[in-house]
Amino acid sequence: MDLLVRRIGRLHTMAGATGSGVVEDAALVVRDGRVAWTGPDAQVGSVVAASDDVAEWDAEGAVVLPGFVDAHTHLVWAGTRREEFVARLAGESYDGGGIRTTVAATRAASDDALMALATTRARSALRNGTTTMEIKTGYGLSVAEELRQLDVIAALAERVPMRIEPTYLGAHVVPAGADPAAVAHGARWVDVFCDEGAFTVDQARTILTAGRDAGLGLRIHAEEIAHTGAAGLAAELGCASADHLEHVSEPDARAMASAGVVAVLLPTVTLSLRTFAFGQYQVLRDAGVQLAVSTDCNPGTSWCESMPYAIQLACLVYGMPIGDALRAGTRGGAAALRRDDVGHLELGACADLAVLATDHEADLVAHLGAPAVAATFVAGRRVDLADGAPS
Repeated sequence: MDLLVRRIGRLHTMAGATGSGVVEDAALVVRDGRVAWTGPDAQVGSVVAASDDVAEWDAEGAVVLPGFVDAHTHLVWAGTRREEFVARLAGESYDGGGIRTTVAATRAASDDALMALATTRARSALRNGTTTMEIKTGYGLSVAEELRQLDVIAALAERVPMRIEPTYLGAHVVPAGADPAAVAHGARWVDVFCDEGAFTVDQARTILTAGRDAGLGLRIHAEEIAHTGAAGLAAELGCASADHLEHVSEPDARAMASAGVVAVLLPTVTLSLRTFAFGQYQVLRDAGVQLAVSTDCNPGTSWCESMPYAIQLACLVYGMPIGDALRAGTRGGAAALRRDDVGHLELGACADLAVLATDHEADLVAHLGAPAVAATFVAGRRVDLADGAPS
């Protein structure tokens, strides 16, 4: 059945290259899971006949956005990193070594246990309006274990009503790397952690080149702990995205912009690590780099499934304007995944919607700690936020 959403207070279509394309007092028509029309609610009668078999849903004046696109997560893990977290609060620095703690726990967990944990996290993300999510491996660090995580991600895509982009991150910490078998297990992307204490620029170049030769798109963890030149490598290789970037340089930012590399900012990590290196937003913005905001959901530095919270922090910590942050969490995330069918509500886009629990998007940022999302739709079907299934 098709869908008509009426009485939308503010509809953000994210149309065009910039801006949010706000339509006030709006309506939206969905046919076959795609956006078929948007416009003033008063004009609905000219596009939907009384005889049409269309379900109607009343937005009651709420803000409607494209479903959030979370372009950087590590959703499949077992175990805890609470000891590391407490130690950081006591003043210890982060060096990435805690990843191995998660590797040991994840390797010890059964497929069913990993699936249950990942499903709970994915449903939490759905409740927070995320409808497209990139999910990395990286907590296996052997070929067999990394491929097992890809299989869990593939199974998860069949269990939850969410668009999932699988990434092979065998190169999370030394000594693992890229493996061509990842493609057969559903990976679309290859990623590498190129930073101080992880892989060098030369090692990362070798890993990413091998992944590209295997048919995978390229992503890179860059400049989180120190400036290494990883962002410049992203530009050199034409990566779809470079992520973190707390220590990006101005020349590397300009190179990223020229190469069309999307900068995926992860404000929850910046806050968690208390690095307070907040200047990267201004450096990247001034260089003309397209920006995305994501959660980096992981057990060590960002235990967060909430894109609204990441957007709050992008505004309050980085100083990003609200409209820019919303665009970064929708169309920017889609660009980082090289998808043109999500992250916006132009004609023909997937009808994935995040209905906010407010009549103005500024409240999403201003009202801290409040439930942000009232309803989530995927392909025009409302998701039951109690269990994450289509209703």
